[in-house]
This record gives sequence, C-alpha cells and structure tokens, in this order.
Amino acid sequence: MKAVCWHGAMDMRVETVPDPTILNPRDAIIKITSTAICGSDLHIYDGFIPSMKAGDIMGHEFMGEVVEVGPKVNNLKKGDRVVVPFPISCGQCFFCNRDLWSLCDNSNPASNAGVIEKLYGHSPAALFGYSHFFGGYAGGQAEYARVPFADVGPIKVPDGLTDDQVLFLSDILPTGYMAAENCNIQPGDIVAIWGCGPVGQFAIKSAFLLGAERVIAIDRFPERLKMAQEMSGAEILNYEEIDVGEALREMTGGRGPDACLDAVGLEAHGMGLEGLYDKVMQAVRMETDRPNVLRQAIVACRKGGTVSLAGVYGGFIDKVPMGAAFNKGLTLKMGQTHVHKYLRPLLEKIQNGDIDPSYIISHRLPLEDAPRAYDIFKNKKENCTKVVLKP
Repeated sequence: MKAVCWHGAMDMRVETVPDPTILNPRDAIIKITSTAICGSDLHIYDGFIPSMKAGDIMGHEFMGEVVEVGPKVNNLKKGDRVVVPFPISCGQCFFCNRDLWSLCDNSNPASNAGVIEKLYGHSPAALFGYSHFFGGYAGGQAEYARVPFADVGPIKVPDGLTDDQVLFLSDILPTGYMAAENCNIQPGDIVAIWGCGPVGQFAIKSAFLLGAERVIAIDRFPERLKMAQEMSGAEILNYEEIDVGEALREMTGGRGPDACLDAVGLEAHGMGLEGLYDKVMQAVRMETDRPNVLRQAIVACRKGGTVSLAGVYGGFIDKVPMGAAFNKGLTLKMGQTHVHKYLRPLLEKIQNGDIDPSYIISHRLPLEDAPRAYDIFKNKKENCTKVVLKP
C-alpha cells in the first residue's frame, strides 16, 4: 500500500509499504477513505517530537471502511464506515472506565512506556502515528490502517453523512470542544482563544455552544481571523498589530477574560525579545517548547479564572509566570483529548445541524501530494487552513 512516511524534519515521503494485518483478536483493518494533516503533525514535521524512526507512517486523523475484523470484534463488520479516535484505548482499565481515554494504561507497549514514564512519571495512552514514545503505532495517512481495540474505539457513521462532515470527530472537533468545556463556561462569560487554526476554530464554536457570551480570537493570519469572525461570530485581535494584554483588559472592562484558551502549544510564535529568547533557548536545548501563548494567557486571565490548554506541549518550558497563576487563583486544565467520551454527543450535534465541521477544509488533495500538503499547511501558503488527503 501507499503511505506517508517520516524520514526526518521537513522530509515526508509517499512510499510503498506492507499492508497491515490482524495481529490481535481485537484488531480491525480499515480501508482509509479520508485522512487529514493535523497541527500536531507539524510538530513532528518540524522535528520537535523525539523517538521518531525513519519510515514511520504518519497521521492520526482518519476514517474509512472496515475490511477485516479480529474474532473478538463483535461491534463492527465488513463494509461499516467508521471514524477512528486518535488515542488508542483498551476500554477496560482504571482510566478508560472513568472516561479518561487518553490516559489508558494498556495501549502503550511497555518498552515505549518505560521511556516516557521517566519523563512524565506515568505513561499516557498510545497515539496513532505519533512517535515511539506514544506506542510506535502506524498512522492513518495511508491506504489502510490497523486499528487496535477496535471493539471500543471506532464509531460507525450513519447513512447520509459525508466524510467531510465526520472526519474531524477523530481529533480536532473533540479537542476544541473539550478545551472549551475545560473553561468551565458560565452564562455571560468572555473567553479569549489564542490560535485560529482548526482546533482554535472548533474551540470558538464550542465556547459559544457551551454558553459563552463573547469569544475573542487571537491570531496573526488574516484569513484565519476572518474565518473566526464570519463563521462563528468571534471578536478578533491580530497580535502583530496590537498589544494583546492591553486590548483584552480594555475589552473586558479591566477585569480580564473569564477563561483563556491556548490552542497553539509548543511552537508559539513569539514577538520581540520574548520570542527571540524562546528561540535561542530552544536552539540550545535549554527548553523544548515555546510557551509564549501560555505566559500571555496566565497574565491576561481574570482572577479566579481558568486557563485551558488544547495546544500540545511535549517537554520543558521556561519563564512561566507561576506566581501569577498561584496568586490569582487560576485553574489550569489540559491534556490529550478523551475523544471516545465526545464521539456520540458531537455526532449528534453534526446530525442536528448545530455544527458542520467541513467549513474549515481549504484543500482536498490525493495522498500522493502529501509532501506538498505538509509544506503549504506548515507555511500557510494558498490560504491553507486544513488539508484532507484522499488515498
């Protein structure tokens, strides 16, 4: 089969690799009909995620048709259309039983989990196509994929819904929704959201769905700000044109937003001396992630408010104003998304017309164009907001 394979920073290749096979009685094989490039994939593309190996198959946002199931998979049959959650979860451990699916104890193989436990204290769940720290599982930017624990993971797609409408149930729609839910939104709340990429767009939509009165969207790309304003009704700030902290104080009567949401993560684009500091510290390996947005969110948030992190952080950061977070009594909530928890509720919202996630797609390209797709998505060429690849 054809698959998108990692060969180093900025080096993605479409190669012929062996077809996946059933390895476990709870496996299924999916013929992929749509797969997407996620902002998290760009962290791998840029070389910031360790433990990748040459030839690793990329991708964790995918869906398709079931072509084979293991003997213990009784909920799926050949021909079913399914969306696959990006965390791999067993459905039976302490964490899965508490709807903490991205913290599954059993999906990350021991040889990989032992390494990440030294860094994190405990191993999170495995993820499709996201390095050997997270299980080393082949991803879904391919013609076929093996799906472990298929008896608890994939959700069937009802008739009448297109791939474009449901594909993002695999990751970014639940990610934006959970990040907004973590904001503990109350009627009348003002939510500030840094980053108007795909996750940020869905976080904006979700914040309004959850009852926010106002959402203030922060970015520097005009086409993304325009989308946030026109598609969701957000107020917009271009951080290259204004001081975000001052603007947020003015827009909230001096109090600050009730919740601040970081939908950017470890590759935040900093300005001035602070941005230069992070780039230098990252270059000399004194920090692994650039926390510019996190710093701004903590300082901007009102006293007693909530800071929610949807953007991925992978390692170590510097100069985070913990004194501000502590003395303002902030609540910080974060984590990989518990996708399984949100699949059915969000599918119902799509069916009811509350949201049509397809509006964020700017490019639909064949799988063979993946190297170009990564380039235009990474470098914001051609007004690219989201790429869907079609095997």
